This record gives sequence, structure tokens and C-alpha cells, in this order.
Amino acid sequence: MTYKPVKRDSKLLKTVLANPEARAIYEATKVQIDLAIKLKKARIKQKMTQDDVAEIMHTKKPAISRLETSGDDIKNFPSLLTLIKFASAIGYELKFGLRPIKSLIKSKPEIYREK
Repeated sequence: MTYKPVKRDSKLLKTVLANPEARAIYEATKVQIDLAIKLKKARIKQKMTQDDVAEIMHTKKPAISRLETSGDDIKNFPSLLTLIKFASAIGYELKFGLRPIKSLIKSKPEIYREK
């Protein structure tokens, strides 16, 4: 699966992303697709099959396939525990972090700005 972002009108995207709920869904989907791609690449780098990972995780191959091709179904995105188990099964450690969104910091109303 090769992820190729769809080109969007930047004005429309800015309008849509101004809505906090739409922005959250957009960001979650982007993170989900990126993570699925990275998990698959890491598994392949370790020369492991989906069957290998499924056996280690005590599950079946279709479950691993769904993890690697999670697409845009954010409602059925796997739990953090499942993602951590997958990463561990292929010899990786999963880490998360938080970074401020620069465009939001500049455009936030005064009440939401950090003091």
C-alpha cells in the first residue's frame, strides 16, 4: 500500500480545519495512516510475515492485515495496547509525543493562549 495524499484546495482545507472537530478527525486519520505504513515497513524490514506477527500476538493474519491497512476508519482504530503489542512483536518500541500546532497558537483567541 503506497500512501499518496490527495491534493486539496488550501483555502478549502483551511476552512474545514478551522472546525475543531473536523481538525481532530483529519489529524487522527493522518496519524493512523502514517502509523500503519510505518508498522508495515518495520515488519518487512525485520523480514517477518503477517503470520509471524500474528503468532507472536496470539491472533490471526487478517487482524494484522487490518492493522497495517487501517485506512481512514478512525472509529475502528486499534487500541494503544494493540499497537504497542504489534511494535513489540516486530522488535520495536512505540513512542508518542505532543507538539504544539504552530498555526493554532497564532490564531487562538486570547483566552486560550498560554500565559
